[in-house]
Amino acid sequence: MKTVSLKELKSELNTLQSQQVIELCVKLAKYKKENKELLTYLLFESYDEQLYVKEVKNQVDELFGDVNKNNLYLAKKTLRKILRTVNKYIKYSGSKQTELDLLIYFCSKLRRTELPLHTNTALGNIYARQIQRIKKAMTNLHEDLQYDYLEELKPLL
Repeated sequence: MKTVSLKELKSELNTLQSQQVIELCVKLAKYKKENKELLTYLLFESYDEQLYVKEVKNQVDELFGDVNKNNLYLAKKTLRKILRTVNKYIKYSGSKQTELDLLIYFCSKLRRTELPLHTNTALGNIYARQIQRIKKAMTNLHEDLQYDYLEELKPLL
């Protein structure tokens, strides 16, 4: 089966009645958890981005509670899981400000875990890559916002 382009999908959806579109959305959400989560964000959480960021931060706090500080291998696996979760929520939002808020929060939580970021290469690389992502995302924002986020980033450098 050949996958059609997004433009073709959009034009086909425009020809359908609203009830048919609703049925398609429900069917799409039924088969994949990520689709259901995205639909939940779009319908219920996208109107208040600050509340969304706060809820994601609370979830990140819970996940950081599970980090095994005695075994660095398990700590690395847990951190990657947390980062996958953060990236998923960033993708749902699509906002650069949300991306920066969540990545800065992730990095600050990682710093507070007191894991050996500078002596363990894998952990250091995870941290360094997120700092690079933050810097790259900041370049697309207005200068005033860049300055605000740069002030938040300074303690992490």
